[in-house]
Amino acid sequence: MTRKDIQELLDEAEKRFAEEAKLIRLESGEVIFVGDTHGDLEATEEIIRKYLKPENKLVFLGDYVDRGPASLENINLLLQQKLKHPDGLFLLMGNHEGRAVMSFQPSDFWEGLDARLRQRYGEVLSRLPLAASTPNGVFAVHGALPDISVLEDVERIELGSAEWHQMIWGDWQDRDGEDLGIDPCTGRPQFGRDWFERIMSRLGKNVLIRSHQLDAPSVMYDRRCLTIFTSSAYTGYVPERTIALVDLRTEVKNVDDMRIEIV
Repeated sequence: MTRKDIQELLDEAEKRFAEEAKLIRLESGEVIFVGDTHGDLEATEEIIRKYLKPENKLVFLGDYVDRGPASLENINLLLQQKLKHPDGLFLLMGNHEGRAVMSFQPSDFWEGLDARLRQRYGEVLSRLPLAASTPNGVFAVHGALPDISVLEDVERIELGSAEWHQMIWGDWQDRDGEDLGIDPCTGRPQFGRDWFERIMSRLGKNVLIRSHQLDAPSVMYDRRCLTIFTSSAYTGYVPERTIALVDLRTEVKNVDDMRIEIV
């Protein structure tokens, strides 16, 4: 893509995201949840080829850039596909899309852009929605659960707020407890089983699907919290690129009520 092409793509994507709610409500069909892709263009292309169909919805859980070898191509492809399929493909915000309000490492994608493009990508990606919800019991975010009372509160979460950090930056620990403090090594807020159960009860949801946390068990909390990754950038940490498929016609009480596939 030329620089002009990229600028036009970003302008159109910004308009699209400005029209979208912060909470994506998925009502029918089958939903394919995709974990961090982190510059893995091959994974993104394969998922789009195989799963982007009229009867399906694709929900990417954030972190499209940095780490992998093709961050620019990956995010541009996703933005192009979003414009082509605005009601079939959804891009949630991950911490690597929050460059406008926070710093992190690695950030090779962002550091490789000139100042103008860095600003524009930051502006556009800061408009991404924050969560997705299904009527059969699933809630999806990038990281952890925000301290909110009802689903509608997602719409009021501001970029850079405490609740935003919980959703975008938060980790889960497989033990009892609520707010477990900030990890001194990563700076990420940590949460336990009691926080999970309290917020999920408030929201009326059974299962959380998320990504973000390399050291998290793939399944926690009586099989109600699923962590997936869909990027070869994690080779050595995550052996397989996984996605989760949810049929909205069937109630989802735990992870056993969905399909996990390898890409």
